[in-house]
Order: sequence, then structure tokens, then C-alpha cells
Amino acid sequence: MSEPMAGGVRYRVVHETLYSYQSPVSLSQQYLHLTPRSFAYQQVESSLVWVEPAAEHEEGGEDYFGNLTRHVTLTEPHKVLRVQAESSVILSPRPGLGQIKGGPGWESLAQMLQQLRSPATLDAARYLYDSPHIRCSSVLADYARSCFSPGRPHLQAALALTQRIFDEFEFDDSATDISTPLEEVLKGRRGVCQDFAQLMIGCLRSLGLAARYVSGYILTHPPAGQPRMIGADASHAWVSVFCPTLGWVDFDPTNRCLVQAEHITLGWGRDFSDVTPLRGVVLGGGAQELQVKVTVIPGTEAPAV
Repeated sequence: MSEPMAGGVRYRVVHETLYSYQSPVSLSQQYLHLTPRSFAYQQVESSLVWVEPAAEHEEGGEDYFGNLTRHVTLTEPHKVLRVQAESSVILSPRPGLGQIKGGPGWESLAQMLQQLRSPATLDAARYLYDSPHIRCSSVLADYARSCFSPGRPHLQAALALTQRIFDEFEFDDSATDISTPLEEVLKGRRGVCQDFAQLMIGCLRSLGLAARYVSGYILTHPPAGQPRMIGADASHAWVSVFCPTLGWVDFDPTNRCLVQAEHITLGWGRDFSDVTPLRGVVLGGGAQELQVKVTVIPGTEAPAV
């Protein structure tokens, strides 16, 4: 896999989740994916998570995919649960458009992945098959084939699929929910970043290629002359495609781009269910309201890492 290049850009991320309950909660157990992970193109300088009311028990760990996790248990009765995560990361440059051109046809890679003869392909194999929210199908394969013409290099084809999804789908946060099947997303041509990422992953897996779901954040740009609004951003999702020579290469179908230095990674898995930022169970509470606020703040150029 490629080594990170010298230098980078620093970002500070604040992610606040607020649950308001109709009646007191007597017990809450939560499983958090709110700590960014370090890898070739991202170095985590610091990361802190606060929970209010204070947790009686907290335990950190790693999940099956190597993402950092935290289990918290709250026994103090409460009608409001606030979880705030604050992190500082440095992003290094990733492979650009010139580096993803060329190479053997995508069919050769699909065949190699089925042989599973190296540690790299064994790791990629976890992202070849169906997962709770992504089912491979001939319908998804057919949708992708206009981009995956015979002999076309797989990363070039993946970029073309990224662009096609952007061009043909409309962002609509009321059109789908977590249970909406990909076939319905494909038919309706509407959804959110989570839908577009999982649709693209389903297309790739249906062709025999390894693709994983990435959860994180993206830097947004306020209108010219306007200040950056605190808490106005949101969590984001995109796609990572396995490449034998470059490792994992990330594409963002929501923004029609090859991921570079404005995407901050929390973690990755087979689909959304593997890297939900916060999920858990509560005793009591009744009806609930959820508010999520995210702020991504760019810093000055960071020192070499």
C-alpha cells in the first residue's frame, strides 16, 4: 500500500448528539463509533468523548474492522442524553486522478479476488459479499455495466460510476430511511449520502469487486463572504474500493469526486450498520427527539507526519 506523503491539513471536528425523552430514562446502554481512526492518509492527534449525564461505566475497544469503539452505561435517571465528540486530525494527500488511470481490466481483479491467494485479498474478501443493508443482484450489476465496459481499468470505471450516480440521483432526505432496499433507491433515483454509498457498493460487489462503506465527515464551504456556521454540517458516507497496487481508494458519489483532503474518516465496514455513530438501548423514555450537530473546522497547513 502507498505510504503517506509528507505534510497535510489539520481539521477539528465537533460532533454533538442530543436525545430528548418524553419521560425519564432509568438505564441507557450505548455503543459509540465516534473516534476517528488513524491510517495511511489520516493521523489522529487527539479525540475526546463526553457523555452527560456521566456514565457509570465506560469501556473502549475495537470492533471486527479495527474501528475504535466505546461502550457506555448510564444508570442516573435522565430526560436528556448529550454525547459530544471532539477530534483533531491531519489528512495527507491521497492518490489523484493521474494515479488511478491504467491497469488491467476490472474482470481480472474480480477473478483475482475470488482466488484469495494473498493477505491483501483475504482482507478485501470481507467486502465482497452481501451485508445487512446491501444485497448483490443482477439489477445492480446491470446498472453498473455501462461504466464497467469490457477491459476497462476498475478505478476508472469506479469513478465513472461515482459520476453517474451523482448525475442521475437527487439528494432528498425525506425519500428513504435505513430500511429502504437498494432496488427502491435505484428505482426512485432519490436519497441521501448513505443510500448513494450503499448503492454504489452494491453495484461493485454485484460485479465481484470489493468495496466498503466509509463513515465520517466532509468539509463544507459557506457562501462567499459568509462565516462558517457552527453545527451546520452533518455526518457523511462514501465508498472505498480495493486496488491491489494502491490499497483502498475512496470515491464520493454524493459529491461526484475522488476523495482527496476534505473527507475525515471515522471508520469503515460492510455497510451503515457496522459503523453507526451511536446506537443503543434505553429503559423508559417514551417518545424521543434526536438532534445532531456537526462542525468541521479547517486549520493551517500541518507539519510533516
